[in-house]
Amino acid sequence: MKPTYDPDAKFDLDVTEQEFRRTAGGRTLKVRVYRPRGTGPFPMLLDLHGGAWNNKDRLANETMDRAVAGSGVLVAAIDLTLAPEAPYPASVLDANYGVRWLKSRAAQWGGDPASLGILGSSTGGHIAMLVGMRPRDPRYSALPVTGGSAIDATVAYVATRSPISDPYARFQQAEKMKRQHMVENTKKWFVPWDTIYEANPQQMLDRREKVALPPLLIMQGALDDNVLPAFQEKFAASYRAAGGDCQLEVFEGCEHLWIDTPGPQTDRAHAMVKAFIARHMQRARLTA
Repeated sequence: MKPTYDPDAKFDLDVTEQEFRRTAGGRTLKVRVYRPRGTGPFPMLLDLHGGAWNNKDRLANETMDRAVAGSGVLVAAIDLTLAPEAPYPASVLDANYGVRWLKSRAAQWGGDPASLGILGSSTGGHIAMLVGMRPRDPRYSALPVTGGSAIDATVAYVATRSPISDPYARFQQAEKMKRQHMVENTKKWFVPWDTIYEANPQQMLDRREKVALPPLLIMQGALDDNVLPAFQEKFAASYRAAGGDCQLEVFEGCEHLWIDTPGPQTDRAHAMVKAFIARHMQRARLTA
């Protein structure tokens, strides 16, 4: 049975938490699941938090998660390994594992694994891009999923807010703005330093690496002086030139974390993610 999705629908939610996995250092990573009440099957969404690769957790994007889940999407928000615990690619492994883990549990939660997409904010958007573009990379898929050996991490789409589409350009911007904490956070995650070029979505396209190109949404604040709008314009153009479908939307009057503040632009972002999912679901039904 194929899922249907109406972005204007309203569902009550059951919200639960459980252990997701444990880091190499023994910290428990948790997942918060927002499940619409109903029979389903529901489209599925994996949420990856931001935090400069060094901070935050599964609760960072709760407002968006609830808004999307309340329209009839099964949303799972996961903790990620932080840079002080382990550098790249540890948190990318978490995300790749998260896609496969969520697919393996789709039936019991009333979800549809074929419709699973990723939502990533800031550095979570960077990680989402890496998973979406390299779903079968053996470096990222090294964590086995119990009972899911045949499941891969391909996703139906990637939706992002202020993603770090070019981490090296963002690093240079942090240096220019004399934001030493951003400089240090970047250096803690990209170890060795050359990985800032290897794990760089923009440079992956520039060097014509063979990558997957799932439909991509980028929501960007026009006043963001952390990740400049010009970075996203360049990335969107490169993604399209490589054959991908990229929707870039600029939010006037907004900076990097505008979505954390209630208001019309945050409401617009919630509606935009739901509309993006709806368009994907309609396309999937027409091509099935």
